[in-house]
Amino acid sequence: MRVLFVVKQIDYEPMGIMHLSSVLKAAGHEVDLCIVAQQDPVERASEWQPGVLAYSLSTGSQDYYTALNQRIRQALPDAFSVFGGAHGTFFPEMIEADKVDGVCMGEGEYALLELVDRLDAGQDPYDTENWWFKRSDGSLIKNTLRSLIQSLDELPLPDRDIVYKHHRPTAMSKVKHFITGRGCPYDCSYCFNHAYWDIYKDTRSRRVRQRSVDRTLEEVCYVRGHYPLEFVVFLDDTFNINKRWIAEFTEKYPKVVGLPFFCNVRANLVTPGMVAQLKRAGCVSVGMGIEAGNDDMRNFVLKRNMPKEMIIEACRTIRDAGLHLISTNMIGLPGGNLEQDIETLDLNIACNPSYANTFLFQPYPKTALGEYAQENGYMEGAYEDIFTSAWETSVLKFPEGEKRQIENLQKWFALVVEFPWLRSLMRPMLKLPRNKGYWLMYKLWKGYAVKQRIHPHSLSTREYLEMVSLYMKLD
Repeated sequence: MRVLFVVKQIDYEPMGIMHLSSVLKAAGHEVDLCIVAQQDPVERASEWQPGVLAYSLSTGSQDYYTALNQRIRQALPDAFSVFGGAHGTFFPEMIEADKVDGVCMGEGEYALLELVDRLDAGQDPYDTENWWFKRSDGSLIKNTLRSLIQSLDELPLPDRDIVYKHHRPTAMSKVKHFITGRGCPYDCSYCFNHAYWDIYKDTRSRRVRQRSVDRTLEEVCYVRGHYPLEFVVFLDDTFNINKRWIAEFTEKYPKVVGLPFFCNVRANLVTPGMVAQLKRAGCVSVGMGIEAGNDDMRNFVLKRNMPKEMIIEACRTIRDAGLHLISTNMIGLPGGNLEQDIETLDLNIACNPSYANTFLFQPYPKTALGEYAQENGYMEGAYEDIFTSAWETSVLKFPEGEKRQIENLQKWFALVVEFPWLRSLMRPMLKLPRNKGYWLMYKLWKGYAVKQRIHPHSLSTREYLEMVSLYMKLD
Protein backbone atom coordinates (compact mmCIF):
# COMPACT_ATOMS: atom_id res chain seq x y z
CA MET A 1 0.00 0.00 0.00
CA ARG A 2 1.09 3.57 -0.62
CA VAL A 3 1.49 5.88 2.37
CA LEU A 4 2.06 9.61 1.87
CA PHE A 5 3.37 11.71 4.76
CA VAL A 6 2.51 15.40 4.46
CA VAL A 7 4.51 18.14 6.23
CA LYS A 8 4.31 21.93 6.06
CA GLN A 9 8.06 22.53 5.87
CA ILE A 10 11.38 20.92 6.77
CA ASP A 11 13.55 22.53 9.45
CA TYR A 12 15.76 19.49 9.94
CA GLU A 13 15.25 15.75 9.76
CA PRO A 14 11.78 14.71 11.05
CA MET A 15 13.00 11.71 13.03
CA GLY A 16 9.54 10.32 13.75
CA ILE A 17 8.53 10.18 10.10
CA MET A 18 11.88 8.67 9.14
CA HIS A 19 11.44 5.84 11.67
CA LEU A 20 7.85 5.19 10.58
CA SER A 21 8.87 5.11 6.93
CA SER A 22 11.70 2.64 7.49
CA VAL A 23 9.39 0.19 9.27
CA LEU A 24 6.75 0.48 6.52
CA LYS A 25 9.29 0.06 3.73
CA ALA A 26 10.84 -2.96 5.43
CA ALA A 27 7.39 -4.59 5.29
CA GLY A 28 7.05 -3.92 1.55
CA HIS A 29 4.89 -0.79 1.53
CA GLU A 30 5.56 2.26 -0.66
CA VAL A 31 6.18 5.47 1.28
CA ASP A 32 6.75 9.05 0.16
CA LEU A 33 6.80 12.58 1.53
CA CYS A 34 5.09 15.78 0.39
CA ILE A 35 6.54 19.08 1.63
CA VAL A 36 3.81 21.69 1.26
CA ALA A 37 6.31 24.57 1.06
CA GLN A 38 7.70 22.98 -2.12
CA GLN A 39 4.75 21.47 -3.94
CA ASP A 40 0.97 21.54 -4.05
CA PRO A 41 -0.16 18.70 -1.77
CA VAL A 42 -3.46 18.17 -3.60
CA GLU A 43 -1.66 17.76 -6.93
CA ARG A 44 0.97 15.50 -5.38
CA ALA A 45 -1.60 13.26 -3.71
CA SER A 46 -3.79 13.14 -6.81
CA GLU A 47 -0.80 12.13 -8.91
CA TRP A 48 0.56 9.45 -6.55
CA GLN A 49 -2.79 8.10 -5.29
CA PRO A 50 -1.82 6.97 -1.76
CA GLY A 51 -4.12 4.69 0.18
CA VAL A 52 -3.11 6.38 3.47
CA LEU A 53 -2.47 10.07 4.19
CA ALA A 54 -0.34 10.52 7.32
CA TYR A 55 0.36 13.61 9.42
CA SER A 56 2.53 14.12 12.52
CA LEU A 57 1.29 17.00 14.69
CA SER A 58 2.57 19.15 17.51
CA THR A 59 0.05 21.25 19.42
CA GLY A 60 -0.44 24.49 17.57
CA SER A 61 -0.37 22.89 14.12
CA GLN A 62 -3.56 20.83 14.38
CA ASP A 63 -5.91 23.33 12.69
CA TYR A 64 -3.51 23.77 9.78
CA TYR A 65 -3.21 20.03 9.15
CA THR A 66 -6.87 19.13 9.58
CA ALA A 67 -7.81 21.86 7.09
CA LEU A 68 -5.08 20.69 4.71
CA ASN A 69 -6.29 17.10 4.98
CA GLN A 70 -9.83 18.18 4.10
CA ARG A 71 -8.52 19.82 0.93
CA ILE A 72 -6.62 16.70 -0.09
CA ARG A 73 -9.54 14.42 0.70
CA GLN A 74 -11.74 16.34 -1.73
CA ALA A 75 -9.45 14.99 -4.43
CA LEU A 76 -8.94 11.57 -2.76
CA PRO A 77 -12.23 10.72 -1.02
CA ASP A 78 -11.27 7.07 -0.56
CA ALA A 79 -7.92 7.70 1.17
CA PHE A 80 -7.57 6.83 4.87
CA SER A 81 -6.35 9.86 6.87
CA VAL A 82 -4.33 9.24 10.05
CA PHE A 83 -2.81 11.67 12.55
CA GLY A 84 -0.14 11.13 15.22
CA GLY A 85 2.63 12.90 17.03
CA ALA A 86 2.43 14.74 20.35
CA HIS A 87 -0.94 16.35 19.67
CA GLY A 88 -2.54 13.11 18.56
CA THR A 89 -1.15 11.35 21.62
CA PHE A 90 -2.54 13.82 24.14
CA PHE A 91 -5.64 14.87 22.21
CA PRO A 92 -6.95 11.75 20.47
CA GLU A 93 -10.39 13.37 20.58
CA MET A 94 -9.33 15.22 17.44
CA ILE A 95 -10.73 12.05 15.81
CA GLU A 96 -14.05 13.90 15.76
CA ALA A 97 -12.77 16.40 13.18
CA ASP A 98 -14.03 16.03 9.62
CA LYS A 99 -12.13 13.56 7.42
CA VAL A 100 -9.97 12.30 10.30
CA ASP A 101 -10.20 8.50 10.17
CA GLY A 102 -7.61 7.49 12.77
CA VAL A 103 -5.54 9.08 15.53
CA CYS A 104 -2.48 7.27 16.89
CA MET A 105 -1.54 7.58 20.55
CA GLY A 106 2.07 7.04 21.59
CA GLU A 107 4.74 5.18 19.64
CA GLY A 108 3.65 4.74 16.07
CA GLU A 109 6.03 2.33 14.34
CA TYR A 110 4.24 -0.97 14.93
CA ALA A 111 0.82 0.65 15.37
CA LEU A 112 1.00 2.25 11.91
CA LEU A 113 2.51 -0.87 10.35
CA GLU A 114 -0.29 -3.07 11.65
CA LEU A 115 -2.92 -0.61 10.46
CA VAL A 116 -1.44 -0.35 6.95
CA ASP A 117 -1.02 -4.13 6.75
CA ARG A 118 -4.69 -4.60 7.59
CA LEU A 119 -5.89 -1.95 5.17
CA ASP A 120 -3.72 -3.42 2.43
CA ALA A 121 -5.16 -6.89 3.06
CA GLY A 122 -8.73 -5.60 3.09
CA GLN A 123 -9.16 -6.55 6.76
CA ASP A 124 -11.08 -4.71 9.47
CA PRO A 125 -8.51 -2.43 11.17
CA TYR A 126 -10.66 -1.09 13.96
CA ASP A 127 -9.26 -3.12 16.88
CA THR A 128 -5.63 -2.08 16.23
CA GLU A 129 -3.92 -1.04 19.47
CA ASN A 130 -2.86 2.59 19.99
CA TRP A 131 -5.57 3.85 17.66
CA TRP A 132 -8.78 5.80 17.99
CA PHE A 133 -10.96 5.38 14.90
CA LYS A 134 -14.08 6.91 13.43
CA ARG A 135 -16.28 4.63 11.36
CA SER A 136 -18.18 5.82 8.32
CA ASP A 137 -21.35 6.09 10.44
CA GLY A 138 -19.56 8.48 12.82
CA SER A 139 -19.18 6.04 15.72
CA LEU A 140 -15.88 6.12 17.62
CA ILE A 141 -13.61 3.24 18.61
CA LYS A 142 -11.00 3.76 21.33
CA ASN A 143 -8.37 1.02 21.57
CA THR A 144 -5.86 0.37 24.33
CA LEU A 145 -2.11 0.97 24.14
CA ARG A 146 0.49 -1.63 23.28
CA SER A 147 3.73 -1.63 25.29
CA LEU A 148 6.55 0.69 24.35
CA ILE A 149 9.25 -0.77 22.11
CA GLN A 150 11.75 -2.12 24.62
CA SER A 151 14.65 -2.89 22.27
CA LEU A 152 15.23 0.04 19.93
CA ASP A 153 17.91 -1.98 18.13
CA GLU A 154 15.17 -4.09 16.53
CA LEU A 155 13.99 -1.10 14.50
CA PRO A 156 15.53 -0.56 11.05
CA LEU A 157 17.68 2.53 10.65
CA PRO A 158 15.65 5.71 10.02
CA ASP A 159 14.74 6.22 6.37
CA ARG A 160 16.65 9.39 5.52
CA ASP A 161 16.14 9.06 1.79
CA ILE A 162 12.44 9.93 2.17
CA VAL A 163 13.53 13.40 3.33
CA TYR A 164 16.81 13.93 1.51
CA LYS A 165 15.47 13.17 -1.97
CA HIS A 166 12.88 15.93 -1.59
CA HIS A 167 14.78 18.55 0.42
CA ARG A 168 18.19 19.38 -1.00
CA PRO A 169 19.31 21.77 1.79
CA THR A 170 18.89 19.04 4.41
CA ALA A 171 20.44 16.38 2.20
CA MET A 172 23.47 18.51 1.36
CA SER A 173 23.95 19.93 4.84
CA LYS A 174 27.16 18.77 6.47
CA VAL A 175 25.34 18.75 9.82
CA LYS A 176 23.06 15.75 10.42
CA HIS A 177 20.87 14.88 13.41
CA PHE A 178 20.57 11.61 15.34
CA ILE A 179 18.68 10.24 18.36
CA THR A 180 20.08 7.40 20.46
CA GLY A 181 17.22 6.77 22.88
CA ARG A 182 13.70 7.49 24.06
CA GLY A 183 12.24 8.56 27.38
CA CYS A 184 13.46 10.58 30.34
CA PRO A 185 13.41 9.74 34.09
CA TYR A 186 12.82 13.34 35.18
CA ASP A 187 9.48 15.04 35.73
CA CYS A 188 10.05 18.65 34.67
CA SER A 189 6.61 20.25 34.76
CA TYR A 190 6.82 21.86 31.30
CA CYS A 191 7.95 18.75 29.44
CA PHE A 192 5.82 16.14 27.71
CA ASN A 193 7.91 13.25 29.05
CA HIS A 194 6.10 12.93 32.37
CA ALA A 195 2.71 13.22 30.65
CA TYR A 196 3.80 10.64 28.08
CA TRP A 197 4.79 8.23 30.81
CA ASP A 198 1.44 8.71 32.54
CA ILE A 199 -0.36 7.11 29.60
CA TYR A 200 2.14 4.23 29.43
CA LYS A 201 2.83 3.45 33.08
CA ASP A 202 0.39 0.52 33.14
CA THR A 203 1.79 -1.18 30.01
CA ARG A 204 4.78 -2.95 31.61
CA SER A 205 7.21 -0.75 29.74
CA ARG A 206 10.56 0.73 30.68
CA ARG A 207 10.44 4.49 30.82
CA VAL A 208 13.95 5.05 29.40
CA ARG A 209 15.26 3.02 26.47
CA GLN A 210 18.49 3.49 24.55
CA ARG A 211 19.93 1.99 21.42
CA SER A 212 23.19 0.14 21.80
CA VAL A 213 26.38 2.05 21.12
CA ASP A 214 27.18 -0.22 18.18
CA ARG A 215 23.77 0.39 16.56
CA THR A 216 24.16 4.14 17.07
CA LEU A 217 27.59 4.14 15.44
CA GLU A 218 26.26 1.99 12.60
CA GLU A 219 23.73 4.70 11.75
CA VAL A 220 26.29 7.50 11.86
CA CYS A 221 28.65 5.51 9.63
CA TYR A 222 25.83 4.74 7.18
CA VAL A 223 24.92 8.40 6.88
CA ARG A 224 28.55 9.42 6.45
CA GLY A 225 28.91 6.83 3.70
CA HIS A 226 25.89 8.04 1.73
CA TYR A 227 25.52 11.77 2.40
CA PRO A 228 27.68 14.80 3.28
CA LEU A 229 28.55 14.74 6.97
CA GLU A 230 31.08 16.80 8.91
CA PHE A 231 29.31 17.42 12.19
CA VAL A 232 27.04 15.11 14.22
CA VAL A 233 24.20 16.43 16.38
CA PHE A 234 22.69 14.08 18.99
CA LEU A 235 19.22 15.37 19.84
CA ASP A 236 18.58 13.27 22.95
CA ASP A 237 17.22 15.41 25.79
CA THR A 238 19.83 14.03 28.20
CA PHE A 239 22.73 12.34 26.41
CA ASN A 240 24.71 11.79 29.63
CA ILE A 241 22.03 9.85 31.49
CA ASN A 242 23.75 6.42 31.44
CA LYS A 243 27.37 6.36 32.68
CA ARG A 244 28.14 2.91 31.27
CA TRP A 245 26.71 3.82 27.87
CA ILE A 246 28.73 7.05 27.83
CA ALA A 247 31.91 5.17 28.76
CA GLU A 248 31.45 2.71 25.89
CA PHE A 249 30.39 5.41 23.45
CA THR A 250 33.31 7.71 24.20
CA GLU A 251 35.74 4.81 23.75
CA LYS A 252 34.34 3.58 20.42
CA TYR A 253 33.12 6.79 18.74
CA PRO A 254 36.53 8.37 17.97
CA LYS A 255 37.80 5.06 16.55
CA VAL A 256 34.74 4.23 14.46
CA VAL A 257 33.45 7.69 13.49
CA GLY A 258 35.92 10.37 14.53
CA LEU A 259 33.71 13.36 13.65
CA PRO A 260 33.06 16.32 15.96
CA PHE A 261 29.68 16.20 17.70
CA PHE A 262 27.14 18.01 19.87
CA CYS A 263 24.96 16.57 22.64
CA ASN A 264 22.65 17.71 25.46
CA VAL A 265 23.57 17.23 29.12
CA ARG A 266 21.88 17.87 32.45
CA ALA A 267 23.60 19.97 35.12
CA ASN A 268 23.22 17.50 38.00
CA LEU A 269 24.91 14.80 35.89
CA VAL A 270 27.86 16.94 34.80
CA THR A 271 31.21 15.92 36.31
CA PRO A 272 34.76 16.78 35.26
CA GLY A 273 35.36 13.13 34.41
CA MET A 274 32.29 12.82 32.19
CA VAL A 275 33.04 16.10 30.41
CA ALA A 276 36.62 14.94 29.82
CA GLN A 277 35.30 11.71 28.30
CA LEU A 278 33.07 13.65 25.89
CA LYS A 279 35.92 16.00 24.99
CA ARG A 280 38.30 13.14 24.19
CA ALA A 281 35.65 11.48 22.04
CA GLY A 282 35.31 14.57 19.83
CA CYS A 283 32.54 16.58 21.50
CA VAL A 284 32.96 20.28 20.78
CA SER A 285 29.70 21.67 22.16
CA VAL A 286 26.90 20.75 24.53
CA GLY A 287 23.42 22.03 25.32
CA MET A 288 22.20 22.38 28.90
CA GLY A 289 18.99 23.64 30.44
CA ILE A 290 19.23 26.61 32.80
CA GLU A 291 15.55 27.41 32.25
CA ALA A 292 14.93 29.98 35.02
CA GLY A 293 17.05 32.18 37.26
CA ASN A 294 14.55 32.56 40.08
CA ASP A 295 15.02 29.69 42.55
CA ASP A 296 11.33 29.23 43.35
CA MET A 297 10.34 29.36 39.71
CA ARG A 298 13.06 26.91 38.67
CA ASN A 299 12.62 24.36 41.43
CA PHE A 300 8.99 24.55 42.54
CA VAL A 301 7.24 25.61 39.34
CA LEU A 302 9.45 23.95 36.72
CA LYS A 303 10.45 21.03 39.00
CA ARG A 304 14.09 21.25 37.94
CA ASN A 305 15.29 20.52 41.49
CA MET A 306 18.79 21.95 41.22
CA PRO A 307 20.37 24.91 43.01
CA LYS A 308 21.78 27.89 41.16
CA GLU A 309 25.30 27.03 42.37
CA MET A 310 25.10 23.60 40.72
CA ILE A 311 24.17 25.17 37.39
CA ILE A 312 26.98 27.71 37.54
CA GLU A 313 29.51 25.01 38.49
CA ALA A 314 28.34 22.72 35.67
CA CYS A 315 28.75 25.56 33.17
CA ARG A 316 32.23 26.31 34.54
CA THR A 317 33.21 22.63 34.23
CA ILE A 318 32.04 22.56 30.62
CA ARG A 319 33.85 25.78 29.71
CA ASP A 320 37.06 24.74 31.51
CA ALA A 321 37.14 21.59 29.38
CA GLY A 322 37.16 23.77 26.25
CA LEU A 323 33.62 22.91 25.15
CA HIS A 324 31.12 25.44 23.83
CA LEU A 325 27.84 25.63 25.74
CA ILE A 326 24.39 26.54 24.47
CA SER A 327 21.99 27.15 27.35
CA THR A 328 18.21 26.76 27.09
CA ASN A 329 15.84 29.05 28.96
CA MET A 330 12.17 29.91 29.25
CA ILE A 331 10.68 33.31 29.95
CA GLY A 332 7.06 34.38 30.22
CA LEU A 333 6.23 31.63 32.71
CA PRO A 334 2.79 31.35 34.36
CA GLY A 335 2.78 33.33 37.58
CA GLY A 336 6.08 34.93 36.64
CA ASN A 337 6.96 38.46 35.64
CA LEU A 338 9.53 40.52 33.81
CA GLU A 339 11.79 40.91 36.84
CA GLN A 340 12.02 37.14 37.27
CA ASP A 341 12.89 36.84 33.59
CA ILE A 342 15.67 39.38 34.14
CA GLU A 343 16.94 37.04 36.89
CA THR A 344 17.17 34.34 34.21
CA LEU A 345 19.16 36.74 32.06
CA ASP A 346 21.51 37.48 34.96
CA LEU A 347 22.07 33.80 35.72
CA ASN A 348 23.01 33.24 32.08
CA ILE A 349 25.46 36.13 32.25
CA ALA A 350 27.05 34.42 35.27
CA CYS A 351 27.19 31.11 33.40
CA ASN A 352 28.70 32.69 30.27
CA PRO A 353 27.37 30.28 27.61
CA SER A 354 28.50 30.48 24.00
CA TYR A 355 24.86 31.09 23.10
CA ALA A 356 21.84 31.60 25.36
CA ASN A 357 18.86 30.00 23.61
CA THR A 358 15.64 31.44 25.00
CA PHE A 359 12.01 30.52 24.40
CA LEU A 360 8.68 32.02 25.31
CA PHE A 361 6.89 29.47 27.47
CA GLN A 362 4.16 27.59 25.63
CA PRO A 363 1.55 25.85 27.86
CA TYR A 364 1.49 22.52 26.09
CA PRO A 365 -1.57 20.44 26.97
CA LYS A 366 -1.37 17.56 29.41
CA THR A 367 1.94 18.79 30.81
CA ALA A 368 1.71 19.72 34.49
CA LEU A 369 2.63 23.35 33.84
CA GLY A 370 0.34 23.65 30.84
CA GLU A 371 -2.59 22.36 32.89
CA TYR A 372 -1.61 24.69 35.76
CA ALA A 373 -1.65 27.69 33.41
CA GLN A 374 -5.08 26.74 32.08
CA GLU A 375 -6.66 25.92 35.43
CA ASN A 376 -5.41 29.09 37.11
CA GLY A 377 -6.53 31.49 34.41
CA TYR A 378 -3.10 32.47 33.07
CA MET A 379 -3.99 31.74 29.44
CA GLU A 380 -5.54 34.34 27.16
CA GLY A 381 -6.99 31.73 24.86
CA ALA A 382 -7.24 27.99 24.44
CA TYR A 383 -4.69 25.34 23.55
CA GLU A 384 -5.63 25.87 19.90
CA ASP A 385 -4.05 29.32 20.10
CA ILE A 386 -0.57 27.98 20.95
CA PHE A 387 2.00 28.90 18.33
CA THR A 388 4.13 26.27 16.65
CA SER A 389 7.02 28.71 17.13
CA ALA A 390 8.16 29.31 20.72
CA TRP A 391 9.80 32.66 19.98
CA GLU A 392 7.03 34.73 18.44
CA THR A 393 4.48 35.58 21.10
CA SER A 394 3.01 34.34 24.37
CA VAL A 395 -0.53 33.10 24.92
CA LEU A 396 -0.36 33.93 28.65
CA LYS A 397 -1.79 36.94 30.48
CA PHE A 398 0.53 39.56 31.95
CA PRO A 399 -0.01 43.08 33.28
CA GLU A 400 -0.54 45.75 30.64
CA GLY A 401 2.69 46.54 28.82
CA GLU A 402 4.65 43.73 30.47
CA LYS A 403 3.79 41.10 27.90
CA ARG A 404 5.33 43.15 25.11
CA GLN A 405 8.49 43.64 27.18
CA ILE A 406 8.79 39.90 27.83
CA GLU A 407 8.33 39.13 24.13
CA ASN A 408 10.96 41.73 23.25
CA LEU A 409 13.31 40.34 25.92
CA GLN A 410 13.28 37.02 24.10
CA LYS A 411 14.79 38.76 21.06
CA TRP A 412 17.39 40.68 23.13
CA PHE A 413 18.29 37.89 25.56
CA ALA A 414 21.18 36.13 23.81
CA LEU A 415 22.84 39.34 22.65
CA VAL A 416 22.80 40.82 26.17
CA VAL A 417 24.28 37.61 27.62
CA GLU A 418 27.09 37.89 25.07
CA PHE A 419 27.57 41.63 25.70
CA PRO A 420 26.46 42.32 29.31
CA TRP A 421 27.11 46.06 28.92
CA LEU A 422 23.89 46.12 26.87
CA ARG A 423 21.85 45.20 29.96
CA SER A 424 21.24 48.80 31.06
CA LEU A 425 20.55 49.97 27.51
CA MET A 426 18.10 47.11 26.95
CA ARG A 427 15.45 48.24 29.47
CA PRO A 428 13.99 51.17 27.48
CA MET A 429 14.23 49.15 24.25
CA LEU A 430 11.94 46.47 25.70
CA LYS A 431 9.10 49.01 25.94
CA LEU A 432 9.03 49.66 22.22
CA PRO A 433 6.44 47.90 20.02
CA ARG A 434 7.35 44.50 18.62
CA ASN A 435 9.20 45.03 15.35
CA LYS A 436 11.04 43.30 12.54
CA GLY A 437 14.32 44.85 13.62
CA TYR A 438 14.33 42.90 16.87
CA TRP A 439 13.41 39.72 15.00
CA LEU A 440 16.24 40.28 12.51
CA MET A 441 18.73 40.99 15.31
CA TYR A 442 17.70 37.75 17.06
CA LYS A 443 17.88 35.62 13.91
CA LEU A 444 21.25 36.95 12.76
CA TRP A 445 22.97 36.56 16.12
CA LYS A 446 21.56 33.07 16.66
CA GLY A 447 22.55 32.00 13.16
CA TYR A 448 26.10 33.27 13.65
CA ALA A 449 26.59 31.78 17.13
CA VAL A 450 25.19 28.36 16.25
CA LYS A 451 27.13 28.11 12.98
CA GLN A 452 30.45 29.34 14.36
CA ARG A 453 30.38 27.93 17.90
CA ILE A 454 27.77 25.24 18.48
CA HIS A 455 27.73 23.37 15.15
CA PRO A 456 30.96 24.50 13.47
CA HIS A 457 31.56 23.14 9.98
CA SER A 458 32.97 24.29 6.66
CA LEU A 459 30.83 25.96 3.98
CA SER A 460 31.50 27.13 0.46
CA THR A 461 30.12 30.54 -0.54
CA ARG A 462 27.19 28.88 -2.30
CA GLU A 463 26.45 26.60 0.65
CA TYR A 464 26.61 29.55 3.03
CA LEU A 465 24.16 31.62 0.97
CA GLU A 466 21.77 28.65 0.66
CA MET A 467 21.94 28.03 4.40
CA VAL A 468 21.24 31.68 5.25
CA SER A 469 18.33 31.80 2.80
CA LEU A 470 16.73 28.69 4.27
CA TYR A 471 17.35 29.76 7.87
CA MET A 472 15.72 33.18 7.41
CA LYS A 473 12.60 31.55 5.96
CA LEU A 474 12.03 29.18 8.89
CA ASP A 475 9.24 29.95 11.35
